[in-house]
Amino acid sequence: MEGKVIFEGKSKNGTPYIVRYPTISDVQKMCDYVNVISQERTFLTFQGEIIGLEYETAYLTRQLERINKNQTVQLLVFSNDNLIGISSVDMKDRTSSHEGVLGISIANGYREEGIGTKLMELIIDEAKENLPALRIITLGVFGDNPKAYEMYKKFGFIESGRIPKGILHKGEYVDHIHMHKTIKE
Repeated sequence: MEGKVIFEGKSKNGTPYIVRYPTISDVQKMCDYVNVISQERTFLTFQGEIIGLEYETAYLTRQLERINKNQTVQLLVFSNDNLIGISSVDMKDRTSSHEGVLGISIANGYREEGIGTKLMELIIDEAKENLPALRIITLGVFGDNPKAYEMYKKFGFIESGRIPKGILHKGEYVDHIHMHKTIKE
């Protein structure tokens, strides 16, 4: 699976991009990407922290092992050799070993071009195909991110509950919304 290209196309604005599985050689670009997104303080759990290459190398090494064991799918989006998006569905373990947790992000400057929607479609399809234990996909969304909430609803995710003021985002406490999508009964 390492480096396997899943999709090649163009965004609504004509930006060429490819979606593929990661390789260990992507580690520096992934580290840089996460640090830029973190500084942006978007709707991710990273809110200004800087991660080091050692941390990202350990993470990616673990992800590649889990991909090979059908415990995770992870896709990277590149445009002109620039990493512009990351998504994964990571299987939980033990009593929740049938649950995959979805994460997705798109770099600033590439949002609103349909890339995130395509990445959602691809990551869900890859999860269905490559995670045999998968029965349900869950995710968390910031209460002050209505665009993401609506996109998840369009993909069949249902709100499961909210933790009022469960996330501290840019100095304000906002709801942490939990959503799920049943894959197999």
